Amino acid sequence: MKKYYCLFPALILLSSCNDKKPVTVTEANIPKDTIALQTNNNENLIEGTYETQSEGNDSDDCKISLEITKTKDGYSYFLKTKTRQLKGIVNFSSEESGEKYLVLEDIKWDEYEGDISHEDEESDSIANVEKPEPEIPVGIGAGYVKDTLTIQNYGNSMNSYTKLSECGRKYIRLIKSQK
Repeated sequence: MKKYYCLFPALILLSSCNDKKPVTVTEANIPKDTIALQTNNNENLIEGTYETQSEGNDSDDCKISLEITKTKDGYSYFLKTKTRQLKGIVNFSSEESGEKYLVLEDIKWDEYEGDISHEDEESDSIANVEKPEPEIPVGIGAGYVKDTLTIQNYGNSMNSYTKLSECGRKYIRLIKSQK
């Protein structure tokens, strides 16, 4: 019988919580001297113009600007490099770890050899078999944190690719203009 005595106060506490009515916040019950902060999701904060900054002695070899604007259907981009100007749509995603990404759709990578890490093993077992050319990916992904977009522009000897050949940087960092 003693073990049920501890449940009685818990039941009273729970039943008293159910009697409370939810509080609705309106402009009428916010004091005039209170500052209300409006929260935006990351997609709303992404809108703006991003540009590369000079690094070391590269002068203007990697001058890239990216303008992201909100449209009625989502977001669009205008990418300008020293050799081309591209327009398209922007899609957003995030990883379970919390990292946020966007993809500039419809931009074909400049070079792609695919995963060549097992090429030596395959050449020993399959002699004189022509390997089909890998399909060049389309869409350039960029990680974003606050006011910076980062594109990994090229891979390594095991996974060889180049996304934007007009820029020789491994990581292209685009910083949002504060206009």
